[in-house]
Amino acid sequence: MSLKAGITEDMKTAMRAKDTARLGTIRLLLAAIKQREVDERIELDDAAVSSIVEKLIKQRKDSISQFQTAGRDDLVAAEQAELVVLQAYLPEQLSTAEVEAAVAAAIAESGAASAKDMGKVMGLLKPRLAGRADMGQVSALIKARLAG
Repeated sequence: MSLKAGITEDMKTAMRAKDTARLGTIRLLLAAIKQREVDERIELDDAAVSSIVEKLIKQRKDSISQFQTAGRDDLVAAEQAELVVLQAYLPEQLSTAEVEAAVAAAIAESGAASAKDMGKVMGLLKPRLAGRADMGQVSALIKARLAG
């Protein structure tokens, strides 16, 4: 079953269970998927659906930090609940050690020697780690390795 079909089934399950919080988040995700399909006139595959999930997760994390700064704990709780639902649709995340090993391998493979070569390394890692690691964290690791 495709990721999109699984999300649709989860929406039906949430409807039957009258789980309004989960249902709202899943509908938001399906709306984002449908919007991209209509805009680009294509049927999205699992990788594209995962990228949409990642984007929505990043938005939730940004919102959470802004709401915490503003002292809006009620909104923080709502965003965190959505975050939990969305994270269930991502593949299993790699451990820090696995990410570090992938970064080291990509640096060796690309022959990167300085921060100028960061683009080469990111170019190799992005398709390998997409959806399985926080690319901001990966970028920071690459910078640290190439600077030191």
